[in-house]
Parts: sequence; C-alpha cells; structure tokens
Amino acid sequence: MTRYCAFFASMNVGGNRLKMAELREALEREELEDVETVVASGNVLFSFDERPSEGMSEMLAWIVKDRFGFDTFAAVRNADEVRSAIEDNPFRAEGEDKFVHTLFLEKQTDPDQFKVMLAAYEGRGPEKIALGDRCLYIDYVDGVGTSKLTGAFIERKIDCRGTARNMRSLQRILEKMEE
Repeated sequence: MTRYCAFFASMNVGGNRLKMAELREALEREELEDVETVVASGNVLFSFDERPSEGMSEMLAWIVKDRFGFDTFAAVRNADEVRSAIEDNPFRAEGEDKFVHTLFLEKQTDPDQFKVMLAAYEGRGPEKIALGDRCLYIDYVDGVGTSKLTGAFIERKIDCRGTARNMRSLQRILEKMEE
C-alpha cells in the first residue's frame, strides 16, 4: 500500500466546519487504511492501493460532499510528490518557512494562463510566484494575512482550484508520511 496525503481545501473555514475524527471515520468506511490527520485541519494521511494521485482527488471530494454536504477539493500527493513540493520550491531557502507556500492545484496550469495571472498581479504586492508540477510556489514575503494574492484571485486567473500549505507544515507532514 502507498501512503498519501490529502490536502483538503475550504475545510473548517466559513460554514464548512468538520471534526477531523468524523472525517477520519468517513474515509475509513471507504476502505482507506491507516487514516490520520496531521498538523492542521484538512491534512489527512492514508494508505491505499498504488495509483495515480490525480484520480483520488475526485473520490475524496465526493465522500465529503456525500457525507457532510459541502463541496471541497482535495489535492492528493504521495510522499515523493510532497517531498518535491518542498525541495522544488525555489523560495524555500530565501523566505521564512511560515510565509513560503506550495499551492497544490487540481491540474497542471497552462504556462500561458500562469503568465496572464502574473501580469494581472504585477505591482499589487511583494509576493514571488513560480509555476511547478500541479502546483504554484509562493513566497508571501510579508505574510498571507496581509497579502492581496488570494486563493480566489489565483483560481479566477488560472481557472483551477488549489489549496496551500507552508513549508513548516509540509515538512511535518512528510516526516509523518515517512515514519
């Protein structure tokens, strides 16, 4: 069995409140094994038969919709993909771990759409952004809370949903995956 992490979006924000114990129970009923939550709400480790991680996103989002009644997106990555999300981030060595994020995307972004997003954001803030493999790398420089580079802005410009985690959280998640 392969170990995966599901990074859920829009969980425990707004009206989408969900106890992690209830989420674990729902996923275990769907034959996911060794289910545990880690670091913060919306990060779920589990074991499952090896398969491309892209296909599991829809399955997990459907489980949450069916069982708890709200739409979400789950970026599913195996340990190698989580390691790449850390190591390939060009800002991790220069920025603060709490400000440097990997924004996991539901699909690979078209480079031209990415350029359109960069152009639309130019001059609005100090953030640094780079395109990765089914992700964006972002250094929020002055912090996420004060940034004008919001998830909604990004999703509108690249026509793709995503969910972000900072380097500190990703490192802890990877350590748990490799235990």
